[in-house]
Amino acid sequence: MKSDMILILDFGGQYSHLIKRRIREENVYAEMVQPGIDPSKIMAPGQEYFVKGIVLSGGPSSIYEKGAPKCGRKILELGVPVLGICYGHQLIAHYAGGKVKRAKKMEYGITEVKIDKRVGILKGHGKTEKVWTSHGDTVLDLPDDFEVLAHSRNCPISAFRHKREPVYGVQWHPEVAHTPNGQRLLKNFIFEICGCKATWTPENFVEKSIREIRKEVGGARCMIALSGGVDSSTATVLAAKAIGKKLTAVFVDHGFMRKGEPEAIKRTFSKFNLNLICLDERRRFIDKLMGVADPELKRKIIGEEFIRAFERTAAKVKTDYLIQGTIYPDRIESGIRKHSEKIKTHHNVGGLPSRIKFKRIVEPLKDLYKDEVRRVARALGIPREIVDRPPFPGPGLAIRIVGEVTGEKLEVLRNVDEIVRKEIEKEGLEKQLWQYFAVLLDTKSTGVKGDSRAYGYTAVIRAVESTDGMTANYAKLPHELTEKISTRITNEIPEVNRVVYDVTHKPPATIEWE
Repeated sequence: MKSDMILILDFGGQYSHLIKRRIREENVYAEMVQPGIDPSKIMAPGQEYFVKGIVLSGGPSSIYEKGAPKCGRKILELGVPVLGICYGHQLIAHYAGGKVKRAKKMEYGITEVKIDKRVGILKGHGKTEKVWTSHGDTVLDLPDDFEVLAHSRNCPISAFRHKREPVYGVQWHPEVAHTPNGQRLLKNFIFEICGCKATWTPENFVEKSIREIRKEVGGARCMIALSGGVDSSTATVLAAKAIGKKLTAVFVDHGFMRKGEPEAIKRTFSKFNLNLICLDERRRFIDKLMGVADPELKRKIIGEEFIRAFERTAAKVKTDYLIQGTIYPDRIESGIRKHSEKIKTHHNVGGLPSRIKFKRIVEPLKDLYKDEVRRVARALGIPREIVDRPPFPGPGLAIRIVGEVTGEKLEVLRNVDEIVRKEIEKEGLEKQLWQYFAVLLDTKSTGVKGDSRAYGYTAVIRAVESTDGMTANYAKLPHELTEKISTRITNEIPEVNRVVYDVTHKPPATIEWE
């Protein structure tokens, strides 16, 4: 059965991905495409989903700016409801013949808007609403066939609708948590305006993914990169369901795993009905990183070495396709969107070498967020210890060591990390946290141990709360716990004499340090 879908035209806004996420939270499928998509293809017969509505996202450009992304007026003539957000709101007004100009005063952050008409997308809203805004241009005038739904002190048209057609615009960002009634606005659009049914479930995703994997690889043999995390494990089970014994799972021990982790992964997946190959590549990886301190270069070297290890194995077992557990946040931070910035390269996305011997890399989870992957994993019956495992980066401890990676630093960080994780789990806090781990700095400082001068490493404790990894707040761990962790580290690990706690949110920081 086809599911209903909301199509999002991505104009490069920093919150565009959140629109998709918020829609999916309502069990309605959403997909992001470039604004230059051919309108005739959107409603063409034979599509896998019913496009029931279109959202025009925000973006950093001005609509009058040379080279500003556009979608064309025909998007408004397809006969499906349209919602413009921020830049999309201005673009609709511009196409309709309204007036969009630079505002006398920019609106950025929390803004109070007056709701003039609580109808359509603003049904159920109050007379005034606190909303999140971020814009320099503003809509100043609209043709007679439009009506104003809301305004603010600096913006005369904060929301509007067409009087006859289901076309809406809103200057603020309903997709961000800082707009308290934002989800209500989106639900009004999804269900009241577009008439969507909430039928997109993990079970439906599993069925769709199995079909897509079979279609993409045909009857060919495939290899999957298995790390033991929830992403690669979910991709592995999906691929096994799709192609069965034609799948070979390869675990590469690059030497940057946490204490006891390679052994645990081998034990866990030897119980699955898989063709499992475990490669010991520790010497090769650390040799390649010798003298390398730049984190982007680390990621690229590790990404290339992974691929080369898979290529060598593929030549032996005769496989043409590589399957990966890449998820959407990996691609966002690697700058895969046309109008977006690269935050950092992920080893399995931007870190891949330009020349790859595989016919194709298949990524069945590439449009999912981490919590969506976990929902799919539960539907597949994957063991809870894998489903609930905190995210661990593919490059492993290599990017939790600031500066050059050495054997000594790896051993120190493994021991520090084990203390951090065990103490947090002993307090039963693991379910409240998105990630909790240790970082080893390249900085050394003076300390005192046993009445003697000590000159040792600085370790960082990092613990964050999040729902999807795209944004995060540092966790306010009990002071007694951080003190206990610090005392254990400095007492038990002679190479470390200073412990600090990272109290930075994402943004402005990322969760990982490198």
